[in-house]
Amino acid sequence: MIDSHFWQDRRVLVTGCSGILGSWLTLKLEELGADVVGIMRDWAPHSELVRSGASKRVNLVRGDITDTAFLDRVFSDYEIKTCIHLAAQTAVGIANRSPVSTFESNIRGTWVVLEAARRWPGLEQVVVASSDKAYGAHDQLPYSESAELRGNHPYDVSKSCADLIARAYANTYGMAVAVTRCANMYGGGDLNWNRIVPGTIRSVLRGEPPVIRSDGSPRRDYIYVHDVVSAYLTLAEAIAVNPSQHAGQAYNFGKDAPLSALEMVRNIVLISDHTGLEPIVENTASNEIQDQYLSSRLAHESLGWSPEHSLQDSLRETFEWYRAFLAQT
Repeated sequence: MIDSHFWQDRRVLVTGCSGILGSWLTLKLEELGADVVGIMRDWAPHSELVRSGASKRVNLVRGDITDTAFLDRVFSDYEIKTCIHLAAQTAVGIANRSPVSTFESNIRGTWVVLEAARRWPGLEQVVVASSDKAYGAHDQLPYSESAELRGNHPYDVSKSCADLIARAYANTYGMAVAVTRCANMYGGGDLNWNRIVPGTIRSVLRGEPPVIRSDGSPRRDYIYVHDVVSAYLTLAEAIAVNPSQHAGQAYNFGKDAPLSALEMVRNIVLISDHTGLEPIVENTASNEIQDQYLSSRLAHESLGWSPEHSLQDSLRETFEWYRAFLAQT
């Protein structure tokens, strides 16, 4: 249960506030009465942050998280108490094509944010977004938080590095920093059509066969964006209550119910108006891990967090978001 009293009038910095998670997290913080400061690098007119009107109601700051002077100014000028660091380059394909820009955003950006946080005396807690991709490939599944971080490809490596840097700041400087490692996130507002959920939904809304880039067999854990929002807020509150227990700790957040790419696509097709569509399996994906899914047991036991949304209900909500979005664009 989220404590609305904790967030009331709290000055919260959300980096990457216009992404899928950043948008919904900002909206939830606004609902809880927080005083939100959002960092946005590029204007994103189709993001949920802008479409909802929240971009006009929060303190929106335009800038790059790799800019040290910019981050120092944001922390001091806005007197940040809680920082939730989400800003990153999140597309695996882009990372493969352009690794340096991904490393700049995901690795340098993380240490610049954390260093600015370290120098600002008013800061109380930081939550840093890592990913299940930080684990790399392991034979033993599901991943627990004790599994080695061993990304092998640019995106995975960038998240492994950011994860280690965040926990280094906690362990070396005594900062109240914790890390999230989330499963594959989906929900309204994800406009990367190469991802399986938005791409499949757009195809079936158009009456077209969805395309699967892999052979359909890779298994992933999928989690609804609103369950991820509750995970971040729950973790930030837990750090405030008991920083010695949670600082320097990473937590997995997932559904604990892995599905193959083909199963996920078929679940989406079944809730559409075109239930007879058969996916096109391209089998062209490269540099992707075959099976990758989490155990969220630690989050259940230490934080009291569990996902609240079923796959069917969350996919229906997501489907309707895209139906409305595509009808307006």
